[in-house]
Amino acid sequence: MGFLSIRSPTSLRLAYADAGVPYDPLQNAVPSPFVIFSGNSHDSHPPIGHLLLLVFGAVMEVVCVSLPGYVIARLGHFDADKQKFLANLNVMLFTPCLIFTKLASQLNADKLVELGVIPVIFVIQTLVSYVVATMVARGFGFNKRASNFVTAMGVFGNSNSLPISMVISLSQTLKGLHWDKIPGDNDDEVAARGILYLLIFQQLGQLVRWSWGYHVLLAPKDKYEEYTDESIEEGRYRDEPYRDDEVEGLIESLDSAHAAGDGSVATHSGSPSQSDDSEVYEPAGRTPVAGTSRTSPNDSDDDESATPRKVNALDGDGNINYYGPNGLDGILSFPRIGNTDEPEVPAGINGLGKRIVLFFGRLKGSTSNWLSGVRQRVYRSLPEPLQMILLALRSAWVRVYGFLWDFMNPPLWAMLIAVLVASVPDLQRLFFEEGSFIKTSVTSAISSSAGVAVPLILVVLGANLARNTQKRDEADPEEKEIGTRLLVASLVCRMLLPTLIMAPILAIFAKYVPVSILDDPIFVIVCFLLTGAPSALQLAQICQINNVYENVMSKILFQSYVIWILPSTLILVMCALEVVEWAA
Repeated sequence: MGFLSIRSPTSLRLAYADAGVPYDPLQNAVPSPFVIFSGNSHDSHPPIGHLLLLVFGAVMEVVCVSLPGYVIARLGHFDADKQKFLANLNVMLFTPCLIFTKLASQLNADKLVELGVIPVIFVIQTLVSYVVATMVARGFGFNKRASNFVTAMGVFGNSNSLPISMVISLSQTLKGLHWDKIPGDNDDEVAARGILYLLIFQQLGQLVRWSWGYHVLLAPKDKYEEYTDESIEEGRYRDEPYRDDEVEGLIESLDSAHAAGDGSVATHSGSPSQSDDSEVYEPAGRTPVAGTSRTSPNDSDDDESATPRKVNALDGDGNINYYGPNGLDGILSFPRIGNTDEPEVPAGINGLGKRIVLFFGRLKGSTSNWLSGVRQRVYRSLPEPLQMILLALRSAWVRVYGFLWDFMNPPLWAMLIAVLVASVPDLQRLFFEEGSFIKTSVTSAISSSAGVAVPLILVVLGANLARNTQKRDEADPEEKEIGTRLLVASLVCRMLLPTLIMAPILAIFAKYVPVSILDDPIFVIVCFLLTGAPSALQLAQICQINNVYENVMSKILFQSYVIWILPSTLILVMCALEVVEWAA
């Protein structure tokens, strides 16, 4: 049966017949939601009381799995480094296995065509949240920085850990989520489709979050003109000229490093008024980007402590030029000294393996240098216009290649491979046909790893809440003054107003837009869960990197994930099921 279904007047006639209302194609061309709801017998889901109990059980399953992580972190046995390690392990290994097993076994080429409606709904949700946050921020009278913070809290919702867990739990709990367009639909297929929908929403959100969100909405304080004077008073910028006595001390440090021969630079203490480097302005940590190259504040701190700063030279104005760990090589061009600690290659048969490795290493280096020289000679022999064209093509390829490797991450690669396998029937049978060797070995191993993903996501979620909800010692005076108002505005903009506005829009899409994916009950539930989901946990990481209202951020996480998540999820799932029944 085809994945695309266009509604006809027959469906409207049947809806009116179920409601006990005569259908007239002239007077009742557009059915009234009130008429449909008034006569609805709720046959597609259990009675309201039982449904509330089922949804409550699904929410409590998520809470019970995440609670141990929260408790262990509060006891001090699950610190930030361990949380980051497990989160990265989950992203690199277990989540891709989950995505592959759920998608590659359930999808086919026809189903992929309908997914184009997801970016449209994402854009509408983002615009609605942005407009709501802007209006609420103006109503509270916030300045530009506080308004951007509220906008970030409202626009960027959690589309990863909590929704994925809820979708899997609901697919096993609610029996009214099977799609009549798919013969023999079951709970596993419902969960697979829900994960696919969430993954697309998640990657769209990641792209916007780490670009517009990181650089604009949650930018550091010194990016705003109103805080420029305050930022200058907090520290001395690197481009400020040094005094004569400081220059002399730095020259002595360079001489000491030269004499030592190790390329290190002694710590400057030539001036009593400046005994350390704390007054020198240091920029924030490396900018995270979408994909696997993101870093946290801990990464930046570790890198700065592990790699001492180098001083190359002093310019004519007395300023210091900083470079990387090999910065002195540009001036002190000494020949490289071999590493005397390397073991010598044993003579005879014992050193045969190492000699072979060294031979192929030298051969690879020589071949690479020879090919590089050939390419350069061929390039120089070409006409200049052709050289310019090749140079432009190479530059474009490098940019595209870099963008792809920054944007792509293991879950996206897993989704791409799953789509490839699902699109080729022979490959799909090879991996998932019962009794095949690949199914019993490779696919079974991947499925075993996939079972770890969701519990590990929830345990790390609980630990992140324990760490992110701890009160910071230092608070900005401005944050103390408007912190409560920021908290209320952020919760209203993320978990209340967008739902009130998007619910009718989603109902209209599900009823009248002729795209069959909107008939899928789990897709409607996914859309509703994302409209009122709590703020993304990654916002706490961005706030820590850029020092943006950290105490308020911790209160938002506690309020949204601990207090309001249960009633919010119950209401959202109930609304989604009512929309599914009304649109049927």
